[in-house]
Amino acid sequence: QVQLAESGGGSVQSGGSLRLSCAASGHTASDYCMGWFRQAPGKEREGVASIDSAGKTSYSDSVKGRFTISQDKAKNIMYLQMDNLKPDDTAMYYCAADVRFDPRYIRCGYYPPDFDHWGRGTQVTVSS
Repeated sequence: QVQLAESGGGSVQSGGSLRLSCAASGHTASDYCMGWFRQAPGKEREGVASIDSAGKTSYSDSVKGRFTISQDKAKNIMYLQMDNLKPDDTAMYYCAADVRFDPRYIRCGYYPPDFDHWGRGTQVTVSS
């Protein structure tokens, strides 16, 4: 069973930076898609960025150029470097994994229903 644990959230001022981490355990699939998602109060969960086992990345338009997703496969950790943070980035951030992912047939995206394992989240608050 895959387990995911996020860390690194906190409170920063607008324009500041944070780096989120997602530690994965129990994962044995050679092909996978992992992503970062966020949910603000009263809003639907939205995809932020994704990365697959080959290192291909994808970003939502709202964070492109400000956020960077990466992974350390040796440590089984995925990161989200968030720069130039804005108040609209305030949300609970979740990491998720799709271990059924097969790169021969689909692209690694950030559509929440595609992901079958989720962490509990870490709060990010950006003040103006």
